[in-house]
Amino acid sequence: MATLADGLDQLLGKKTADALAEAFEIRTVEDLLRHYPHRYASAGKGLADKEPPEGEHLTIIARVASATVVNMKNRTGQMLKVSLTTDTQTVDVTFFNPYKVKHAIKPGVRAMFSGTVKYFRNSWSLTHPSYLILPEPLVGEEDSVVPLKSVKGAGDLAGLARASSGPGAELDYSIFERDFIPLYPATREVESWTIMRCVRQILDQLDPVPEPLPSDTLSEHKFVGLDEALHTVHLPDTKEDIERARERLRFDEALSLQLVLAMRRHDNSERVAPACTPVAGGIAEQFEEMLPFTLTEGQQAVAAEISADLARTQPMSRLLQGEVGSGKTIVALRAMLQAVDAGYQCALLAPTEVLANQHARSLRAMMGPLATGGELGSVEHSTRIALLTGSLPVAAKRAALLDAVTGDAGIVIGTHALIQDTVEFFNLGMVVVDEQHRFGVEQRDQLRSRAREGLSPHLLVMTATPIPRTIAMTVLGDLEVSTLRELPRGRTPIKSSVVPAKQKPQWVDRAWERIREDVADGRQAYVVCSRIGDGEQAAGEDQFTEEKQPETKSAVDVFEELSSGPMADLRVGLLHGRLPSDEKDVVMSAFNVGDIDVLVCTTVVEVGVDVPNATVMVIVDAERFGVSQLHQLRGRVGRGKHQGLCILVTGSSPGGPAYARLSAVAATNDGFELAQLDLATRREGDILGAAQSGTTSNLRLLSLIAHGGILESAREFASGIIERDPTLDAHPALASMVTAALDSDRIEYLEKS
Repeated sequence: MATLADGLDQLLGKKTADALAEAFEIRTVEDLLRHYPHRYASAGKGLADKEPPEGEHLTIIARVASATVVNMKNRTGQMLKVSLTTDTQTVDVTFFNPYKVKHAIKPGVRAMFSGTVKYFRNSWSLTHPSYLILPEPLVGEEDSVVPLKSVKGAGDLAGLARASSGPGAELDYSIFERDFIPLYPATREVESWTIMRCVRQILDQLDPVPEPLPSDTLSEHKFVGLDEALHTVHLPDTKEDIERARERLRFDEALSLQLVLAMRRHDNSERVAPACTPVAGGIAEQFEEMLPFTLTEGQQAVAAEISADLARTQPMSRLLQGEVGSGKTIVALRAMLQAVDAGYQCALLAPTEVLANQHARSLRAMMGPLATGGELGSVEHSTRIALLTGSLPVAAKRAALLDAVTGDAGIVIGTHALIQDTVEFFNLGMVVVDEQHRFGVEQRDQLRSRAREGLSPHLLVMTATPIPRTIAMTVLGDLEVSTLRELPRGRTPIKSSVVPAKQKPQWVDRAWERIREDVADGRQAYVVCSRIGDGEQAAGEDQFTEEKQPETKSAVDVFEELSSGPMADLRVGLLHGRLPSDEKDVVMSAFNVGDIDVLVCTTVVEVGVDVPNATVMVIVDAERFGVSQLHQLRGRVGRGKHQGLCILVTGSSPGGPAYARLSAVAATNDGFELAQLDLATRREGDILGAAQSGTTSNLRLLSLIAHGGILESAREFASGIIERDPTLDAHPALASMVTAALDSDRIEYLEKS
C-alpha cells in the first residue's frame, strides 16, 4: 500500500518516476495526485447538442459513412474529408495527412473520435481529431465485442487505449466505458495517458488519506473529505462529482499558499530589525531641504508610512507601487537616508545594468554634495554611493566591494551581482528591490540574509505596474502596501494609439514623420523592438507553429532601416542587451545628453531610464509584449514638460484578441487597471517562487480573481493555525500541504532566511 509521502520510484519504477520528476517535478504520491486533470473527455456518448459551441472538445462514437481524398483549395496538398453518422446526426471530419489515416478511416468502420469543434460558414466539424477504431459488437450479443489484438488509431485516444491495456493479447477498452475520461497537462515525453495510467496504478494501492481539515471546517464549507476528493477528481462519475472534488481541492491550494504566507508573517514578526529613527539635522533632513520642488501629498503620506516602519524593531516588509513617473525613487531614497542616519547601509537591487547605472547617476545627482562621503571637501553629513554590476572592470568591482564591507558606502546599488556570496556588507539595515517582479522571493530574501547575525534588514519592494504576481502577493497578504497614484506637478498623461501595420501601412510612415517633427522641435524618441537580431526568438514566438509564425522586426534591422531611410539625416543610436557594458553606457549617456535623436532599442529601457526630453515612443510588433511591459515602456516618454506619445505598431488584425489587448492598453494610463487585465490574461504566475508568467503557475484550480472568498476563508483559517502552531508540528497533514506548495529547496530557504 502507498501513502501520500511515498516516493514514486518504488511504486512506478525508476524510469517512469524519473520522467515525471523531469517533466513536472512530480516526485511523491501527493505530487502525482495533485496533478489534476485539466479537462475530461465524455467517452461513448452521443451528441447532446446539434450545434455545439466553437472550441468545445467533443468525444463521439460514430460510423464512417464516407472518406474521400480531395485537393485543398487555398494551398498545395490534399486532405481526407470524412462524413460520420452518429445516432442523432451527421458530422464532418477533416484529416490533413490523408495517406497516414485513410488505411484505417474507411467506410463502414466504427470508431471513436475526439477533437475540437470549429465552425466554417455556419457548419461545424472536427479538424484532425484523435481517433480509435473500436471492436464490432457480436451479432445477437450487444454486450460482447469481437476482440482486437492491436490498437488502430492515433492521438490521445489511441494512447489511452495502449496505456490502459493489460499485458495479455486482448486490449482493455474498459476506460472508454467511463462517462468521463481524465486528460492531464502533459508533455511530449510524458503524455496524458501515461499520467492517467500512473494515477490509476497509485489509486489502486493508496491507503486511506488522512484528513488535514477539522470536521467543523468540512461541515462549514460542505467539503468532501480529502481521500474522496483525490479519488473523485481523477475518476469521476458525474459533473457534480468533478465540481465537488475541485471545490475541496481548490480550498487546499488556497490553504497551502496561505499557510506558507502566514508562516512568513509569523517568522517576520519574530525577527529583530534595526530601529532606524529619524535624526534631526541628519542627511535625510538635509536632502529634503535641498529638493528644488515639493513632494506631492501622496509622496509625503507614503514617506511617513515608511519612516514609521523603519523606526520599529520589527522588519518592514512593504510594497511601494505607483504609476510610472509617480516619484517612487525619491521616496525610496528618503527612506534609505533615514537608515544611513541611523548608522546602517542600504542595498538597492535593480534588474538590469542599464537601470543600476541609471540609479547610480540619478541618486548621485539628486543628493549632490551629500553623496561625496569620504572625498576631499565633502560636507559633514554625507555618504558614498557604490555601484556593483557583473561587467564592472576588476579594479572598480574591488573598490565597490571594499566600500560595502567597510561601510564607507551607505548605499550600494547593483544587479544580481549583489546576491553573490563574495559581497559582504559592514552593517546592512535596509534592502530596496526595484521592479520587484524581476526577482523571486528567494532572491530578495537572499539579500536580506546579508545583515549582521541576529538582525533582519527592512525590505521595500517597488513596482510601477503591479504585474500578476505582485497583485497575487498583495491579495494573499505577504506585503504591506503603499500606493502612489498622483503624478508630479506639471506631468502630462501620455497619449497612446494602436497602428495596424498590415491594414494601414501609411500610418506607420506617419509614425516616422511624427518622430521627425518632434526631433525638429529639439526633442528625442525611442523605437522599441521585441528582439535584437537574426537567430533570436522574439517574445511570445513559441505560441506559433512553424507555418503560422509571423515575421518580427529586430532592433538591428530597424536601426539599419531607419538610419538609411526615413531618418538618414538624424542621429540614430542602437541599444540592446548584447552590447558590452561600456558601449551601453556610452550610448545611454549620449542619449541622456541629447547627442542621439532616436534610440532604437530592446526592453533594456523598460524600467528606470529617465530622459525628460524624450517625447515619442514607437513600439514595433507591440503584440509581442505583455500589458505591464507596454505600460512600463511608454512610461519612458513624457517625463518632462512636453506631451508624451506612444504608438503601438502591430501586425495583428483589428478585431482579434491581441489587437483588443493593445487597444485596452492605449485606452488608459491607469497601471492598476492594466494590472488587472494582465492578471486576467496571464494568470497569477509562480506566487511562491521566481517565475512570473502564468505558464509556470503553481495554482492549478485556484484563481486569485475569481476565488477571493475562498482565499479569505483560507487566510483566516491559516492565520489561526499558525498563531497556535507556528511550525505545524501538531498538524503533520497540514505541514504536508505546505510541502506540496513549496519544493524542498524553497522550504530550506525560508528556514534560513
